[in-house]
Amino acid sequence: MERPLPKATLKVAFSMLIFKKMRNATLTILIKDGKILLAMKKRGFGQGKWNGTGGKVKDGEEIMEAAVRETEEEIGIKAIDLEKVAKLDFHFPYKKEWDQSVHVFLIKSWEGDPTESEEMMPKWFNLKEIPYNDMWDDDKFWLPQVISGKKLEAKFTFKEGEEIIDKNIKLI
Repeated sequence: MERPLPKATLKVAFSMLIFKKMRNATLTILIKDGKILLAMKKRGFGQGKWNGTGGKVKDGEEIMEAAVRETEEEIGIKAIDLEKVAKLDFHFPYKKEWDQSVHVFLIKSWEGDPTESEEMMPKWFNLKEIPYNDMWDDDKFWLPQVISGKKLEAKFTFKEGEEIIDKNIKLI
């Protein structure tokens, strides 16, 4: 006859499920001469939305290394000077595999010219004409603050349809 697990063991197991470490990802943004470079995602997660470049951090890879690698793969530029400006935690209760901690970097200098890849189509926008209606719902809350020089940490929870149901933004 099997004995039930002690309550303490169940509590630890439950909290490990709740506080499971989220996947790390990166997001990079180029700003120059009053313009911001965004890229249209052509396939995969976020397809059809304007966004910065970035993606998943590989096992054994440093977060900043991933930011440089992803930017080069997606728009063909080599980031030289990066500044971390935000950490964004995204929760998707209806699709837990999408949960992630995104480390946001401003790229202050780079080599090369942004070019289209199979995954991303880059385009410069005036800072006053950012296409928020064609971006992730959270961008309108944190991106203006980053553009104005602030650093922040934020948590966003989405419902199906990728609409925000809860948010918490803290300046750091």
